[in-house]
Amino acid sequence: MKQFKATTILGVIKDGEAALGGDGQVTLGSTVMKHNAAKIRRLADGSALCGFAGASADAFTLMERFEDKLEQYRGNIQRAAVELAKDWRTDKYLRRLEAMLAIVAKDEALLVSGNGDVIEPTDRIVAIGSGGMYALAAAKMLLKYSDLSAAEIVREALTTASEICVYTNDQIVVETL
Repeated sequence: MKQFKATTILGVIKDGEAALGGDGQVTLGSTVMKHNAAKIRRLADGSALCGFAGASADAFTLMERFEDKLEQYRGNIQRAAVELAKDWRTDKYLRRLEAMLAIVAKDEALLVSGNGDVIEPTDRIVAIGSGGMYALAAAKMLLKYSDLSAAEIVREALTTASEICVYTNDQIVVETL
């Protein structure tokens, strides 16, 4: 799976709460261009959260397509994600898009990639972007050894990633369901 050096997005579902967060850094090559970008969007009348890593224009295109699929499949997040991944893999235009999506709802967390992957992690933690694996490791430990809420875990894990990954900053936005 291709990792993008652009951001860090982390989603956690715990005790009926879904949280998705991201840092605010926008990087062009090795230059920081923006510190407070919003990379998390509410979709499906607020019943799902979607975050992106990769090329911004590509990610916005994919989020729009995902939202169309959500509408087409009446809010069925998993079906919409699978159909998006199929289109993304087979469509000549979409195939060139370089981004990944992390999606959370009250009871499911999904990662969608241009390779045709729709992954639903068993621990209901999803992470993408250059600092994704740092945030994922921190979230796993916090989930296991703390009493923090899903939103608190996301914020703390992203803070940890920002201290390690040069493509991740501490301007963190967390949304919850």
